[in-house]
Amino acid sequence: MSSKINIAIDGHSSCGKGTLAKNIAKELGYTFIDSGAMYRAVSLYFIREGIAPGEVQEDPAVLGNIKIEFKFNPDREYFETYLNGENVEDDIRGLEVSKIVSKVSTLSEVRTFLVAKQKEIGKNKGVVMDGRDIGTVVFPDAELKIFMTAATEIRAQRRFEELKKKGIDVHFEEVLHNIRERDYLDSHRQHSPLKKAEDAITLDNSSMTKEEQARLALKWAKGVISAYQL
Repeated sequence: MSSKINIAIDGHSSCGKGTLAKNIAKELGYTFIDSGAMYRAVSLYFIREGIAPGEVQEDPAVLGNIKIEFKFNPDREYFETYLNGENVEDDIRGLEVSKIVSKVSTLSEVRTFLVAKQKEIGKNKGVVMDGRDIGTVVFPDAELKIFMTAATEIRAQRRFEELKKKGIDVHFEEVLHNIRERDYLDSHRQHSPLKKAEDAITLDNSSMTKEEQARLALKWAKGVISAYQL
């Protein structure tokens, strides 16, 4: 039996799920998949093609034109998102995509389309995936589940600083509003709402550094892996 496990990391927006997942994957030699990037890629496709989210319910076939891949960039040391062959890692992080991604993710057609792809990726284990419903829907049998959270204002400040570093002109109040709106939509959507899996470990990183989070999560992961090696 393989000693590799799947690790599901769920939690609120802008609480550092992706950063933590990347660090864990790198340390363990696992594959990192940012499920949120997949929803962002679909959102970017809709924006570029002028497709309103509601139109997908009328014509789900449009999703067949979307191909999402993750390719490892050794210079940046993580897997970048490709949409129909184009590297869109930076494009999907803008506020324009952020404004519609929660609405796009509420569409059952989109969720069914992407969850099927995510489940396929995890079949052979050795995957660290972060998102909103990984531990509850995508990998309900994941050997380790972590639920991340942090105070709303702290998450907004982190996101604000991230956007400013990228040269994006945005006001803090706009980012805070977006965070609150996404929290509400993620938690109240009809299909696969954001919630903590019963067997998930909570990691509140409001007052933790990235290094502290990584050390703690790796300790949990290695403990679980050791148990499977016995």
